[in-house]
Amino acid sequence: MSPAPAVTFDDVQAAAKRIHGVAHRTPVVTSATLNALVGAEVFLKCENFQRVGAFKFRGAYNAISQLSPEQLVRGVAAYSSGNHAQAVALACRQAGATALILMPADTPASKIAATKGYGAEVVTYDRYTQDRVALGNQLAADRGLTLIPPYEHPHVIAGQGTAALELLDDTGPLDALLVPVGGGGLMAGSATAAKAINPGIRMIGVEPEHGDDTKRSLQAGQRVRIPVARTIADGQAADIPGELTFSINRRLVDDIALVSDDEIRAAMRLAFERLKIVIEPSGASALAALMAERISPLPARVGVIISGGNVDAHRFTQLLADPMA
Repeated sequence: MSPAPAVTFDDVQAAAKRIHGVAHRTPVVTSATLNALVGAEVFLKCENFQRVGAFKFRGAYNAISQLSPEQLVRGVAAYSSGNHAQAVALACRQAGATALILMPADTPASKIAATKGYGAEVVTYDRYTQDRVALGNQLAADRGLTLIPPYEHPHVIAGQGTAALELLDDTGPLDALLVPVGGGGLMAGSATAAKAINPGIRMIGVEPEHGDDTKRSLQAGQRVRIPVARTIADGQAADIPGELTFSINRRLVDDIALVSDDEIRAAMRLAFERLKIVIEPSGASALAALMAERISPLPARVGVIISGGNVDAHRFTQLLADPMA
């Protein structure tokens, strides 16, 4: 017999009840201009309007809300390039717990400031030379904190899956769902929900072309480590898929598309100029794959998760104005 899945559709449904009234039910945006551009009916699930500006609040709150009173008193640790950091910090503030967050030194300043603004203590590290998992585990152990990782946790994954659950509830059946992939938590949760609702839906992950660890891993049938990606999509700069997330995604993901930084910029620009929404680079990658014709065959009705919008005004204008930024 096959082992029971680490995250089930029931887990995602339970997470939806747990976060109801706390996380935002984000809007689904459509555009006749976008539909004509790509030749499909497109539904954008706008997690840039989620609390802390990204889908990460769903998983962080679902996990932290299930901690014991003793764990909350001791406090929580996490490591993150920015969005999970803010999500854990806010969820901890609401739960009355302290938060210690390990963040890359080159994280956009706006994300570090926002994390501190929610009351967290921030410790930085060099993402290119240091192992954040080892550092995070050591910090948590030294201080007696409960570690809430950004994707390697069943409660986090179940919480992230609520985005796809809401999208499909709002749109009805879709032929495909495009999801940005970093560590794989959003995809694992989304695929768990979407495949349970519609087993025939195509689950397509999208990665930066220089951060294709999940694509390589799926092709190899095992987790493959790559050099840390140097890409504007900092939230997707994972060097290896999570062990738990990969165990789910290898069963449920149908394909991985790759996009360049310039294609991500084009998607950010179109979203701003035509849809009037601001998207961070990682949040724009799935839309970029659709615009750049990376999806074949093209589905008639396609969902796209816009995973976040945490980019400050200076960085946003710099990215769109200067291709070398």
